[in-house]
Amino acid sequence: MSVSAHSAEHAETAKSAVDFSQDSALKTTALEKLNSVFGYQSFRKGQQEVIHAALNKQDSLVVMATGNGKSLCYQIPALCFSGLTLVISPLISLMKDQVDQLLTNGIAADYLNSTQTFEQQQQVQSMAMSGQLKLLYLSPEKITTQSFFHFISQCQVSFIAIDEAHCISQWGHDFRPEYTQLGGLKSCFPDAPIMALTATADETTRRDILFHLKLQTPHIYIGSFDRPNIRYMLVEKFKPMEQLCQFVLGQKGKSGIVYCNSRNKVERIAESLRKKGVAAQAYHAGMDNALRERVQRDFQRDNVQVVVATIAFGMGINKSNVRFVAHFDLPRSIEAYYQETGRAGRDDLPAEAVLFYEPADYAWLQKMLLEKPETPQRQIEQHKLQAIGEFAESQTCRRLVLLNYFGEMRQTPCNNCDICLDPPKKYNGLIDAQKVMSAVYRVGQRFGVHYVVAVLRGLQNQKIKDNGHDTLSVFGIGKDRSKEYWQSVIRQLVHLGLLRQVVDQYNSTLQLTENAKPVLRGECELELATPRISSVITRTAEKSAVVNYDKDLFARLRFLRKQIADKENIPPYIVFNDATLQEMAQYQPTTAREMLQINGVGSIKLERFAQPFMTIIREHKAAHRTDAPAFELH
Repeated sequence: MSVSAHSAEHAETAKSAVDFSQDSALKTTALEKLNSVFGYQSFRKGQQEVIHAALNKQDSLVVMATGNGKSLCYQIPALCFSGLTLVISPLISLMKDQVDQLLTNGIAADYLNSTQTFEQQQQVQSMAMSGQLKLLYLSPEKITTQSFFHFISQCQVSFIAIDEAHCISQWGHDFRPEYTQLGGLKSCFPDAPIMALTATADETTRRDILFHLKLQTPHIYIGSFDRPNIRYMLVEKFKPMEQLCQFVLGQKGKSGIVYCNSRNKVERIAESLRKKGVAAQAYHAGMDNALRERVQRDFQRDNVQVVVATIAFGMGINKSNVRFVAHFDLPRSIEAYYQETGRAGRDDLPAEAVLFYEPADYAWLQKMLLEKPETPQRQIEQHKLQAIGEFAESQTCRRLVLLNYFGEMRQTPCNNCDICLDPPKKYNGLIDAQKVMSAVYRVGQRFGVHYVVAVLRGLQNQKIKDNGHDTLSVFGIGKDRSKEYWQSVIRQLVHLGLLRQVVDQYNSTLQLTENAKPVLRGECELELATPRISSVITRTAEKSAVVNYDKDLFARLRFLRKQIADKENIPPYIVFNDATLQEMAQYQPTTAREMLQINGVGSIKLERFAQPFMTIIREHKAAHRTDAPAFELH
C-alpha cells in the first residue's frame, strides 16, 4: 500500500477507512473504556477509527501529533483484548511514566528493562505469564534476546504496539539499529495485530516502517501534524544567555525545558538560571544515572521549574503541563525540533516554543556533519539539516513550513508564530514565482535549488552548458537579483506548497506541485515576503488567552493536587492534569455525577482523588458566591 502525503482533511477518509456501524459492539466497548477508565467523554479525531481497526485485528500505522492521544490508541484495545499487550518503547523513563499513569487509572501494567534487578524482572514475568498484566512495556533490545522469546512464548499475546516507530528508518530523526530487528515480530505472533505509532514521520520514513515491520494490509492513519496551541517563535541571538534568562523569567514559574547541543552549555545555562532565582537543573548523558533520575523525578513532580538538557540525549518525558520549550541552539532536523517542541502543551493549553538562532549555529552543524565519512546516511542528515536551516530563515508562517514539510499542504497562516504576529514586508511576488517555476519546469524538474538559481542568474558554468540550458528562454531572466534573493523566493514557494523538494540518497530536485498551476497561469495573486538577506530580530506582541475559569480556585486546586501527589509519591499531573483542573475551576462540580463529566476524571480517580477537590470547590463557592457557569453535561 502506498503511503502518500495526507492533509488533515484526507486523514478522516484515507486508507482502509473503518465503518463503525458494522460492529457497534466494538464501538460501545471502546467508548465505555474511554469514559469509565480514562474519564474522557469522546474520542479525539482519528482515535476511534484506529482503535476499531486494532480491535478488528488489523495491523496499523498511526502518525499522530504529540498530545493528540496516541497512547489511548493502543491502551484502549489492550483493555478490550483478553490477553497481554506488548508495548515497545525506546525510552526507559517514558515506560515508567506510562506505567505509573496506567496504575493510577486502575490498569494492571508493568515494564521490563535494565533498571530492574533479576528478582524484579522474574516477578514481572511471572505476573505476565499468569495473566495478571494487561500491558507490558519493553525496550527493543529486550525483545531480541533468546530469553525473552522463551518467556513470552508462555504468555497469551493479543496485541503489539511499537511506539516511536520512526526509529526503525534511517530517514527517521532518531534511527536505532535495534529497531530493525522488530520485523520478526509478525512471524512470531501471526495472530496479534501490530500497531506502529509515531508523531514524526515523513513519507519516506512511513514507507520504511511498513516495509521493515512487515505490516500486512495495514490501516494507515496520517493525522494532522498541527499543534495549534503551541506558539512557534524565533529570536535572533544578540546576547543569547541574557535573552534566554529574560524569557524564562517572563514565564513566571511555569514548567519548561531548555535544549542545547553541548553538556558544557547545559551546565552553564542551568547555573545562570539558578543565579536569577529560577529552580533549574541540568540533565545530560555525562551525569550519573541516579542524579539524572532525581532531576527528572523532581521536574515531573513540579519541584524543579526548568530542566536544561542536551538535544542529542533528550528526556523522553510525558509531563503534561510543560508550558514552554526553548532551543538555545539549532536542532539537527525538523523532526527533532517538532518532537522536542511537542513536549510543550500536551494538555492542549497554550504553550510556547522559542528558537534562539544565528546563522553561525547552522554553519557549525554543517561543519560537524561534513567531517563525517561521505555515506548515504550523511546525505540524509544533510538534507534534514538544510530543512531546519530553511525553517529558521523562513519569512513565511513557521507553522506552514512545518506542516508542508510533513506533507500536510496548507497555505493559510496560523496567526500564532513570530512571522504572523510581526510580519515581514510583503510584495507582489507573482512574477518572481513564475520566473522560478518556469525555470524549474524548463530544466525538466530534475535539478536542485543551486542549479535553478544559477540558470535564473545566467551563470556560464560547464554543467549548464553541457545540458544546453544556457539556450533556454529562462536563462538569465533573474540576473538582476542575488543568489540569496532567489534562494529566499524558492524557500517561500516550497514552504507555501507550490514547489516540493524531492530528495533521495544522493540528489535533491525541485518539482512543481498541483497548487503551482494557477500561479504559473497568472490566475491568482501571490504575495511573498520581501527577501531578508540577513536575519532580523523579531519581537512579538503577547496575545492573551481567553480566561473562562476561576483563577483563584484553580490555584487552590493545584496546591491540593501537589499535596496529594507528594503523599502518593507520584507526579502531580498523574493525579489530574492542568486542563482537568481548569475544567473543575470553570464548572465547579460538587457531586460525583458532576465530577465524572469533567474530562480526565474516570471512576478510579473519582474514588481515589476527587473527594477533597469537591470539598474545596464547595468551600470556595460558599465563600465567594461565585457566578460559575451552570454545570452542563459534556
